[in-house]
Amino acid sequence: MSSEVAIAVRDLSKCHHIYSNPKLRLMQLLAQGRKKYYKEFWAVRDVSFEIGRGETVGLIGRNGSGKSTLLQMICGTVTPTSGSVETRGRVAALLELGAGFNSEFTGRENVLLNAAILGFPKEEIEKRMEDVLAFSELGDYLDQPVKTYSSGMYSRLAFSIAINVDPDILIVDEALAVGDARFVAKCMRRIKDIQSAGATILFVSHDVGSVRTLCSRALWLNKGVLVDQGAVFPVTGRFMEFMFSDDADMPALLAKDEDVAREALAEATTIPADGNEVLDSRPATRWGSNQGIIVSAGVFNKASERKSLHVWGEEIAICINVKLSSDIDRQHLCISFSIKDLKGTDLIVSTTRDLKNLPLPNEDEFSVRFSFQNPLVTGKYLLVAAVENRQNNDIHYYEYIEGAHYFSSTAEARFFGLIQPQISQQILVEK
Repeated sequence: MSSEVAIAVRDLSKCHHIYSNPKLRLMQLLAQGRKKYYKEFWAVRDVSFEIGRGETVGLIGRNGSGKSTLLQMICGTVTPTSGSVETRGRVAALLELGAGFNSEFTGRENVLLNAAILGFPKEEIEKRMEDVLAFSELGDYLDQPVKTYSSGMYSRLAFSIAINVDPDILIVDEALAVGDARFVAKCMRRIKDIQSAGATILFVSHDVGSVRTLCSRALWLNKGVLVDQGAVFPVTGRFMEFMFSDDADMPALLAKDEDVAREALAEATTIPADGNEVLDSRPATRWGSNQGIIVSAGVFNKASERKSLHVWGEEIAICINVKLSSDIDRQHLCISFSIKDLKGTDLIVSTTRDLKNLPLPNEDEFSVRFSFQNPLVTGKYLLVAAVENRQNNDIHYYEYIEGAHYFSSTAEARFFGLIQPQISQQILVEK
């Protein structure tokens, strides 16, 4: 393996034998391979990819898609049925809750045990015990058996160990899902520190926003098969399309053949533009059951000009023009937009069902205009335009365009937040 590759997975598969009752296990043993008394369940099948040194890659997929099994094989805790995994450097992993812990040992003893498994010298980890204690915020519980810990305490201890053994490769499998909001934010900051130090990170999360914030690439696993891999934005966009789709099969999106998958991706991520540039032609994600009903979408100034540069504090408007077909239910129709940064974080979101529940006309073609004072600090942004059915809790998307308009915002003042609304200030002096 090249020194520039930290993780190499080649044709990796894992098959589980499923027995309908315990007796069949004995019969299988006695059959000595002459007959099968089990059903095969392929948790992972023929997965191949490489992750370079210093890369941060997101692994996404539905529950049961094989993500945890794949990570366990990479970490060496599960033996693959076929294929190979190679890793270069010390691997620290946060897998399922309590993995690698002895429930009878105290938190302190489990710190020493896990460090030893990772090949970290006992003397060194003892020197860092105070750092582990401080980050985990476990206090006196560090000297209590971990079987008395809550799920959040398990997570705190596991993460504290992983970040204090100087990992070359950090693998995080939804380990932050059980933590409180403050600790999760603290962990995310530490992951970014480890990232900046040059470690390789494989990050598993159902939160597409977190994957886009941390990762440059993404791997999408579905039913044990690697559906897609590549730049984080288009891959997560196709995954979002899959998650919101009414068609569970999604033959184009789940094409196993790489050429077919690339063709489907190209169709999903290229937005045609006409002479007026009513939609940007740069790569974005576009999907939904009625693609093409969004005729135009953009960010306009006070003079109703579609501009790619807007000034902080000035009035801007989001205009979305739609042309609807007769089969679209008007009763639950909703037009919405969001403004995202280039990592995909939603900064501003608004819909016609917010607050006043704006009634929409019965005409086939109409426009919706959202106006506000520009709160965006200096930076680059993209517009999402969507037409939705809000009848049920699960939104149905008639059309969703991520990247309908790429634009910039500029401000003379130096702001430190992601957005900066105009805020009145006053000083109050008690007499």
